[in-house]
Amino acid sequence: MSRILCAIVVIFSIFGCGNDSTEAIRRGVGAECTANSECTETGQVCLTEFKGGYCGASGCVHDVDCPAGSACVTDNGQVNYCFLICADKPECNPHRTLDNESSCTSSLTFVDGAANRKVCRPPLSGT
Repeated sequence: MSRILCAIVVIFSIFGCGNDSTEAIRRGVGAECTANSECTETGQVCLTEFKGGYCGASGCVHDVDCPAGSACVTDNGQVNYCFLICADKPECNPHRTLDNESSCTSSLTFVDGAANRKVCRPPLSGT
């Protein structure tokens, strides 16, 4: 029994579990922020219009411009950003506090078409 448990622990430590292992999450897409300097990648900006901020790679033209696990979306048709792809809300918040949780939504415009996808979006900050 202990060998089986040990094997399971090894498998999860190698492959991870859930959405935490996507390239986008490893690169900080969707993380909370108050300034661009808090976002971990060059090209990411802190979108302060969202509650708690949102680190998103800016200037994408297509999904291929975004880290794996994120999609190129626009909220206003002026600037495109890479936002985390999700199926459910828990996938949206590995780098966010409870007070600033993102929701999983299809309300943004997907540059390459939604194809039944959703992305993580925190509520607007109200500022």
